[in-house]
Amino acid sequence: MSPTPLTPPAFPAAERGLPVPPELRERFAEAASRTAPEPVGGGSELRAAACGYRARRGPAPDPSDVLAAPGAQPLLLALLASAGGEVLLTRPCAAWYAPLARLAGRLAYHVPVTAEAGGVPDPVALLETVRRVRAEGGRPRFLVLSVADDTTGTVAPPELVHEVCEAAAGEELTIVSDETWRDVCHDPHATVFVGPAEMYPERVVVLTELAGTLLPAAWPAAFAVFPRSGPGPVLRARAASVLDALRAELAPPVAVAARWALTEPPPVREHTAAAARLYGRTSAAVLERITAAGALARPPQTGPHLYADLGELRAGLARRGVTDSVELEAHLGAALGHPVPGGHRFGDEPDALRVRLSALPFLGTGDEARQRALDSPDPPALPEVAEALAGLEAAFRALAGTDT
Repeated sequence: MSPTPLTPPAFPAAERGLPVPPELRERFAEAASRTAPEPVGGGSELRAAACGYRARRGPAPDPSDVLAAPGAQPLLLALLASAGGEVLLTRPCAAWYAPLARLAGRLAYHVPVTAEAGGVPDPVALLETVRRVRAEGGRPRFLVLSVADDTTGTVAPPELVHEVCEAAAGEELTIVSDETWRDVCHDPHATVFVGPAEMYPERVVVLTELAGTLLPAAWPAAFAVFPRSGPGPVLRARAASVLDALRAELAPPVAVAARWALTEPPPVREHTAAAARLYGRTSAAVLERITAAGALARPPQTGPHLYADLGELRAGLARRGVTDSVELEAHLGAALGHPVPGGHRFGDEPDALRVRLSALPFLGTGDEARQRALDSPDPPALPEVAEALAGLEAAFRALAGTDT
């Protein structure tokens, strides 16, 4: 079997996020004059705040189990560089996982997800992939997964997560659980999130990016919680050394803002809840319009994204010169006026005719428009949002050949 190709596609363009809450801007501004650098790995107060955040969601870690960095990317790079062996990823997965594995000198192998949810591998396919890699002389070491998946917008059910954890435990894999989007579930009362650390605590590293959830998308800050037993202490020490070599330290204003946001005061909780509602209602409207044109997608449950499959429209697409996800990305990007990254960027085969759609571009480009959407009880009914959604439906119907 072949690992991920050596030449990765360019990353999807970064998305403009939601407006910054005024209380968060104040914390950032108050620390803007600080000249003392934040310690590599995060200061004690930031790591304690991260522990409090995690304790409200499960077993409480110790600050000595935590590393913080300016974004999830340097944390994952440091972690993968801290040990040998191959990396197992889902197909599809976040666009930045595989390139970081290559940068760390690790071969990356994709494992398909189930029809039910993305972000977590099919457990049978996982065991088969591990067997094949070992048969070729490899040493599978890490499994990177995301129960609340950014790429597909789905949340894997607890029973599936349990099966994957059992398979990983049997093969002595260390799981890296990206839990960035767990708090932005569209319907938190109907969606049950159970992370691998609650089932397989001795070999799970929990990775949480704050930018785009608790913090603005342009303020990269993340933390990782390492297990206190098993390989955890060694992995943390080695990852800390890599971060130190990279000088991967948080900017003091971002660290101060992150520390305050991690305590989840009322303004932060209200903003997160409003963002989840906005993403849920807008993503549902996007799903309605693309399925009306004949596309397929798993119903989104968290975050702003969903993953559309246009395979059923292949004949109509071919008549318009669209035969793979590279051409589909270019065609939809031109038709909609914003990037629509193709599935090839997320580890899918190019001929799969899949794209990742985001709710964010349909909310307008300025802070005023996005604040109106954030405050609205029915964002898709706002004139500017409704117009953008109508353009989406028209573009998909044109691709399907049903626009006449």
